[in-house]
Amino acid sequence: MDYAYPCILTPDEEGLLVHFPDVPEAITGAKTREESLLLAEDALVVALSMYVDAGQDIPAPSAAAGGQNLITVPPQAAAQLALHAAMRREGKSIRDLARSLGIRESRARRLLDFNRPSRLDQILSALRALGRTLVVGERAAPEAAPARATAG
Repeated sequence: MDYAYPCILTPDEEGLLVHFPDVPEAITGAKTREESLLLAEDALVVALSMYVDAGQDIPAPSAAAGGQNLITVPPQAAAQLALHAAMRREGKSIRDLARSLGIRESRARRLLDFNRPSRLDQILSALRALGRTLVVGERAAPEAAPARATAG
């Protein structure tokens, strides 16, 4: 699945409110458009992680309509979402995944913990154990969405 979701920015009394038609739990906002779009990514990841925690399917993103901004999930979170989706599709539990990887259940559970992300190579190994792979792509960044500073 392509983890890029359209969002809508709506003016409100404090600035701009951001919401996602496909992920109604993801709501945020700020005074400026740039701040709102930066916060939108975090709100989206938090909301999607709630689906993982609840053991529910991840909502599929719709195509962006006119006036909507496209927010992409960062690669680490996309890998975790892909693992969750693969486990649901295959009917596998955390225990099943741990067994197939030869690791403890707590370590397998951590692969899906958005608060303590695992190394990407570990998530890729888990995907391979489920007969899946992660495909990474690139596209033009929306002009209005400022780049995030990275540490290091």
